[in-house]
Amino acid sequence: MTSSPNSELRTPNSHNVLIEIRGVNKVFDLGKIQVHALKDVDLDIYRGEYLSIMGPSGSGKSTLFNMIGALDRPTSGSIKVAGISLSELNSRELAYFRGKHIGYVFQQFNLLPAYNATENVAMPLVFCGWEQDRATARAEDILKKVGLGHRLTHRPDELSGGQQQRVAIARALANEPAIVLADEPTGNLDLHTGEEIIALMSQLSREMGVTIISATHDHKMLATSDRILWIKDGRRDRLERREDLNIRIGKVS
Repeated sequence: MTSSPNSELRTPNSHNVLIEIRGVNKVFDLGKIQVHALKDVDLDIYRGEYLSIMGPSGSGKSTLFNMIGALDRPTSGSIKVAGISLSELNSRELAYFRGKHIGYVFQQFNLLPAYNATENVAMPLVFCGWEQDRATARAEDILKKVGLGHRLTHRPDELSGGQQQRVAIARALANEPAIVLADEPTGNLDLHTGEEIIALMSQLSREMGVTIISATHDHKMLATSDRILWIKDGRRDRLERREDLNIRIGKVS
């Protein structure tokens, strides 16, 4: 498999397409019925941008999110990342691609309870072949970037929800991925903490040149997004730039 170095994948350029989605369909066969979760979706996602995918439950938002993250394959159509066709990769190549180029942030944090913050961030690096000392040093450095330099040896049960999500963000960014996928990253957080996490992700996206793609119901995400993709009934409903939205408390028009 041929892939571009992360430094190339992570170069911010609003006119440089990183992810190409063409004619993507996803059909789930449930025996007697078929569910068409995605229908002919086309989309370009640029390097270094912050894209939010919005839509009600059952709209196909999470399915598209999983397609982009190489966690599932489309029934038809194609997805390319930096010119690499994900459908042409086998399971082992996909796993390598995810580990090398994609970081994940989940609603449930998904931290290992028996390990402290540094160990949680360092472990994926060790799995990717980093030596332990180097992985630990990197974990400590990125935890300091997300404001947790004073919590390096704390386990998840010794951290607040917001601090746990910061650890999860540090883990996602530790390997300097080209893309970070955030699945409802503020779903388990209170209003104030959620706003802090959104601001942090936006800041890190700008500083590190990472493309962030978030599947969310949280309208607070819109204020920091570069573009917003609205999914409805499995189809691309509309794609808008943040500056074209009229965002007010409790309402978007």
